[in-house]
Amino acid sequence: MTSVANLQPEPAPILACTISRDVQNFDLLIEDMEQELGENWGDLSFEDATLFFEQPDAAALQFVAVAVDNEDEADLTRISDIIRVAKDRGVRVILIADQVSPAALHQLLRLGADDFVPYPLPNGALHEAIERTRKPAEPQPVPAPDNTLPEAIHTPAFKAKGDRDGVLLPVHGLAGGVGASTFAANLAWELANAEKSNPPRVCLIDLDLQFGSISTYLDLPRREAVFELLQDTEHADSDSFLQAMLTFNDRLHVFTAPADMLPLDLIGPDDVSRLLTMAQANFDFVVIDMPKTIVSWTETVLTRAHVYFALMELDLRSAQNVLRLVRALKAENLPHERLRYVLNRAPRFTDLTAKSRVKRMAESLDIAIEVQLPDGGAQVTQANDHGLPIAETAAKNPLRKEIAKLAKSLFDVNKAAEAARS
Repeated sequence: MTSVANLQPEPAPILACTISRDVQNFDLLIEDMEQELGENWGDLSFEDATLFFEQPDAAALQFVAVAVDNEDEADLTRISDIIRVAKDRGVRVILIADQVSPAALHQLLRLGADDFVPYPLPNGALHEAIERTRKPAEPQPVPAPDNTLPEAIHTPAFKAKGDRDGVLLPVHGLAGGVGASTFAANLAWELANAEKSNPPRVCLIDLDLQFGSISTYLDLPRREAVFELLQDTEHADSDSFLQAMLTFNDRLHVFTAPADMLPLDLIGPDDVSRLLTMAQANFDFVVIDMPKTIVSWTETVLTRAHVYFALMELDLRSAQNVLRLVRALKAENLPHERLRYVLNRAPRFTDLTAKSRVKRMAESLDIAIEVQLPDGGAQVTQANDHGLPIAETAAKNPLRKEIAKLAKSLFDVNKAAEAARS
């Protein structure tokens, strides 16, 4: 006779869990979990999650949905530990985030979360994330042996002494494709070679956190140390700043953009101010490649800049953007007079018609175009693609000559100023 005990159904295995401070704050997540898993899921608090992973019931876990909101940012350490423990046990992690700051979200994703879904949950988003986690992980290719020298030797060799007062030279493209990054990279290189016997110490900072291309133009790797410094500038010092940098040809020191595309508000005015202070204290010239977008910390750079280069072309979009920028700066009583307009791909000397267009453009905008750079042609694109300054691939290129001339004048003016102070 079959016993009554044998008729009792086996308890349904727990295939997934939500982990949160209070799951009732994520009512849409509860509905979607019930729709996807029925009774085969559970709910854990942050306090109970780590202990549950040690229990036998956790053996059947396929994934956990870690739900966080802006109130949980003060508890990131514990949440990070939960994600690590889950990954160590082969449990997939789906991150559910509601109004979490970009820095906190990036930190949690870096720990190995397999997927991310914003909250409130879009229709079908959790189902799609679960399906992706159920797919077997693709085998990682075995990396080829690295025969290159260790990256550490590329960091600056000198020690941070804070004995400089660098000239700050931001470069801002007033429209897409005007050549601002090319100008910044080559201006910095020409400054670093302005004097052979006693070259100035030059720093190039890429603050275009999303599409920065300085590392590409100089064939430098993007280091994780850059992001780590940017997200915690309050505790950074000159030594950590230098360690996050790389050197190009033992002359130019470069602070590249981060490896990942990050929101421009990852850093604020105080962060940028600290970064500039460290740079100016250790370098003679600090060239900054700015994003085209005007952000909260653009004012910080502008007010500290010695010369703020604004690159434009001889077209209507550049003209309209100049008007917008100047109008915005004047409305906020910001020092718009620090802008130095640079016309890239300027017409040749013999093109009198285009020369008159340049003059009319400057008069109509009520600006002075102080620097006109010739079109360097295909040699410029080739130099960028090879990760080299134009001086290294086409020293006689007309664009290179003009940038070298500008760098020499900046160097001479600064040298004369230093001599007058001493």
